Amino acid sequence: MLAQVTTFAIDGIEPRRVTVEVDVRQGLPAFAIVGLGDRSVREARERVRGAISNSGFTFPQCRVTVNLAPAYLRKQGPGFDLAIACGILAASGQVQSEALQRLAVFGELGLDGRVRPCNGALAVAEGVLRAGLEGVIVPWERVEEAAIVDAITVGGAGDLASVAAVLQGEAAPDRGTPVTRLEPRDRSDLADVRGHAAPIEALIVAAAGGHNVLLTGPPGTGKTMLARRLPSILPPLTAGEALEVTRIHSIAGLHAGGGIAQTRPFRAPHHNTSASGLIGGGSLPTPGEVSLAHHGVLFLDELSEFPRNVLESLRQPLEDGRVAVVRGQHLAVYPTRFMLVASTNPCPCGFHPQSRCRCSEADLLRHARRISGPLLDRIDLLLAVGRPTADELRSPAVMTSEQARERVLAARERQHARFAGSVATCNGHMDTAMVRRHVKLDSAAERLLHATYDRGTLSARGRERVLRVARTIADLAASEAVTKEHLLRAIGLRQDAGAASGEAA
Repeated sequence: MLAQVTTFAIDGIEPRRVTVEVDVRQGLPAFAIVGLGDRSVREARERVRGAISNSGFTFPQCRVTVNLAPAYLRKQGPGFDLAIACGILAASGQVQSEALQRLAVFGELGLDGRVRPCNGALAVAEGVLRAGLEGVIVPWERVEEAAIVDAITVGGAGDLASVAAVLQGEAAPDRGTPVTRLEPRDRSDLADVRGHAAPIEALIVAAAGGHNVLLTGPPGTGKTMLARRLPSILPPLTAGEALEVTRIHSIAGLHAGGGIAQTRPFRAPHHNTSASGLIGGGSLPTPGEVSLAHHGVLFLDELSEFPRNVLESLRQPLEDGRVAVVRGQHLAVYPTRFMLVASTNPCPCGFHPQSRCRCSEADLLRHARRISGPLLDRIDLLLAVGRPTADELRSPAVMTSEQARERVLAARERQHARFAGSVATCNGHMDTAMVRRHVKLDSAAERLLHATYDRGTLSARGRERVLRVARTIADLAASEAVTKEHLLRAIGLRQDAGAASGEAA
């Protein structure tokens, strides 16, 4: 007897429909799973066999063949267990198969029959909606996450027996008692910072336009402190952004299943992170830190300590807003629209050009070569963070995060109105055509830009990035026109980075 069950595989961050075909027929007892599954899928044979036997059902003592179609799509993870078990029960006549035509199932099975949570429940629910099915049965720990897609019926199950009861029409899906897991609230605030008025103003520019930032300065001056307070002045996630963030974190196993994400991601990987850990990949591709920071902040502390090949791998994600990982002729695409915030010391000892610096000329050159010119060229703002004075440490805060956020939100509202109907959401996302359309300079600003470019301190990419920053500074000043003053400040925020780029190159 043949039975078919619908479930879903995760391909990159997209759900792909998988039909689990189960054929039970007379013959020597055997249990085979085909369809390009990984080791965890092949091991499902033992989990499914134990779950069926320990849930009060009979595992067929005949030939059982399971095909995961389409066969060309790679399947990975234990999320196919529940669909395979339901297919075997339906094919052996122990449950009715009618409900399986309308519902998808997704979950891992324990040997005792319990249904365990799997990564990617939100993506599966989105796949169910696209496939035109009525609903999906998931582990009850993932009900709240899957229910974000409110156009389908989402039911939860605690064990295989309860799933079988639902398929038989004997019971409604068990939703259990979902627990709303509140995301830890970051109480970091710019009110904690003393001094640093200029870097704080530059951070507001970065937050308002979604620009990349490099903080340089001696150790202990507050670079990390400033960077970790950047999320506190960013605008809240839109509904679409929150859905994307939740989907990516769910697939990566970082979402607790407590509903949609509420805060922008802030990722701070250690400098021994590998290229695949940062960009994504592995033998079975998974999202990297750049994708986990999508719509948020990627903070690279001690940038010069990262291996150069790891830093170079950032160039494409920064430019394209996506990364394509190819493994065994299989392509996985992950979004990477994030703000890069990095910090570094000016030299190995950290005190150049002060008199206490003991680095040789060779040490300085070697340190400068750790960060390539092409990577620096993709950073919009270079902020020098100096040592605050004793009076500044005793003085009140320059401003609070709430005050800074109000200015950022006002600038973002102007950008949303300007970019309505386009893929860009802030000035940092503008492409070349949009820069030409939305950044109109007056004659004085045009002459300044030409003179700066002709001096060779800006590349063609750097010229465009300066225009984006100038547009953001004008938005913060509630000015539709980009004037010479706006452009001069944008060049000043980047000039040192341009010089460093030339030195590193």
